[in-house]
Amino acid sequence: MKRTVKDLVGLKGKVVLVRVDFNVPVDDNGRILDYTRVNEAKPTIKYLSEQGAKVVLLSHLGRPEGFDIRKSLWPIALYLMKSFPNKVYFSNHVIGPEAEGRVKAMNDGDILLLENVRFYEEEEKCDMSFARKIAKLGDIFVNDAFGVSHRKHASIYALARLLPNAIGLLMEKEITHLTQCLESPNRPFVAIIGGAKVKDKIKMLKKLLDVADTVLLGGAMAYTFLVASGTAVASSLTSVESIMTAKEVLDYAKSKNKKLLLPVDHVAVRMSDKKEKKEIVDFMIDDMVGYDIGPKTVKLYSEEIAMAGQILWNGPLGKYEDERFKEGTFKIAKAIAESKAFSIVGGGDSVSAVKNSGLAGKINFLSTGGGATLKFIEEGSLNCVEVIQEKIK
Repeated sequence: MKRTVKDLVGLKGKVVLVRVDFNVPVDDNGRILDYTRVNEAKPTIKYLSEQGAKVVLLSHLGRPEGFDIRKSLWPIALYLMKSFPNKVYFSNHVIGPEAEGRVKAMNDGDILLLENVRFYEEEEKCDMSFARKIAKLGDIFVNDAFGVSHRKHASIYALARLLPNAIGLLMEKEITHLTQCLESPNRPFVAIIGGAKVKDKIKMLKKLLDVADTVLLGGAMAYTFLVASGTAVASSLTSVESIMTAKEVLDYAKSKNKKLLLPVDHVAVRMSDKKEKKEIVDFMIDDMVGYDIGPKTVKLYSEEIAMAGQILWNGPLGKYEDERFKEGTFKIAKAIAESKAFSIVGGGDSVSAVKNSGLAGKINFLSTGGGATLKFIEEGSLNCVEVIQEKIK
């Protein structure tokens, strides 16, 4: 087991560099739309501050090319000030005289948020020289950014190699829940996988077929699997280069004697229909494009969910952001919320869908990871977690 912040002793007066994931959704004007990831990091920040540590926060926001005021972390600093009155400060730079001066001016328990680390091109290159300049600011490194722990970047991978380290409370929670799900799930274990990109989820699907009892597929990726199974999907989005791989997964499921269920009906639109009126069909013909699972599929999947002891959901089951095609995803969210199973929802779109459905409070655990969740399921760990020191037994 990795060392956690609660295993660290003598924190009073120490400068603790904490990599958090404040990559929150923002609109075109830079306004923050959802503070969930910030709120999830608060327990670690609060704990370290109460121990008398000087807490220095590092994060990225989006994929800026150099400095971009719309990607500044300053609005998040303002938000944190409400939760930690008279304790939160901000630095316009990650390295250099301003950042160093801000750290030196900190009192025990203070919190300093540094500017977006991706304003520096050295971050994504995992530049060790850049990492050493950051490391100079602190005494200890804490990784609480599960959502980016599959990325070998300077502020998360390199820093862990330069300083004594530990994982944060959110990271510990993420690892604990996902490990339990993969190693000792409550049976039957039902995995629900949606989204668009087949290629990104092939390895995860094979891993899940080793441990899950049933896998339910939806979203755009399901159409590639339907083609692989010999079902016509008309003009629906498919990944031609992934059809043979999808067939391999279907054959793998059969060889493992596992259920891998595909949609049996669809909510579709005819491309030639200028009014884009939606139709519910069992089979798609002509120029139809499928955008959601139909009511028969919802019923079929809900029956499997009702029998589950453990549920893992990653990826929406349709184009849920469009009012016309949200019903399938929302009804599956409702089925999960009403089930007696221990439920885990991972991936930004899935979590967003659950929140939009108003059912987030009835899900046992909302993972902050997207790609990181997929990678953890595939490999059982993440490279930025592997470099963290083990707990002394």
